[in-house]
Amino acid sequence: MPVLTLPPDQPFSLDQTLGCGQVFRWDRDQDGTWWGVVGSHVIRIRQDNRKLTFEGAPARFISEYFSLDVDLEPVISSIDCDPFIHAAIKKCQGLRLIRQPKWECLVSYTIATNSNIPTIRRRIAAVSEKFGQKIAFKGKTFYAFPDPGSISCEEQGALSCCRLGYREPYVFRTACAIPDRKIWEDSMSALPYEEARRELMDLPGIGPKVADCILLFAFQKYEAFPVDVWIRRIMQQHYLPGLGTGSPLTGRQYDTIRRFARVHFGEYCGYAQEYLYAAREG
Repeated sequence: MPVLTLPPDQPFSLDQTLGCGQVFRWDRDQDGTWWGVVGSHVIRIRQDNRKLTFEGAPARFISEYFSLDVDLEPVISSIDCDPFIHAAIKKCQGLRLIRQPKWECLVSYTIATNSNIPTIRRRIAAVSEKFGQKIAFKGKTFYAFPDPGSISCEEQGALSCCRLGYREPYVFRTACAIPDRKIWEDSMSALPYEEARRELMDLPGIGPKVADCILLFAFQKYEAFPVDVWIRRIMQQHYLPGLGTGSPLTGRQYDTIRRFARVHFGEYCGYAQEYLYAAREG
């Protein structure tokens, strides 16, 4: 199996990166080996100190997917600006933001609303099995995530077996609104963060938090700072005591949090968000 040797000055933890909740199609064996489906690749990978042993995709693909080409030290230095985030960084050392497939990330976070991770994983697997291409790997059958046309070419009812609930029409209408995945991905990538955010929120079922997740995890808009109940609680307790605790989170509160984070943590505040989320207690 091929091996990637990590530079000594570049921290990376496979377990922290895949186990923090940013991706949904990875499983870990008891021996520390991870299995995942990324695009048309089924990847098997494990870490032993500074070595990554893998198969299923080229080394360049592995490096880009796990953001191993990002110099993490200046990113961490820029967000390490107070004792609380410092403790989160120390606890989750080596966590990197993955470059997720853009269309898949859009749909994954659309169907992730108001759900726990096991349920999200089941829904994504169901959509892939229903509409995606089969991939044989190591004597097992996996499924690639389908392109928009594979979903939109059928009636909306074809999604009913995936048990998406109220999210079903959102996925179908979004697939119909994006006839060419590559053109959409390139167009979105070229937009500044705020403009891209508005474009995403014009799609059905996409609110501020989902838009920011997609921009952070798929488009590397590191100024995105997704706010869920956990991040809101952390920010209220440690950074913005006057925020208020009423439910649900208002648009004004959301904007207050994300704008504070952009000033306080800087241009890589999205990295700060993921460290705060991954290190949370509860």
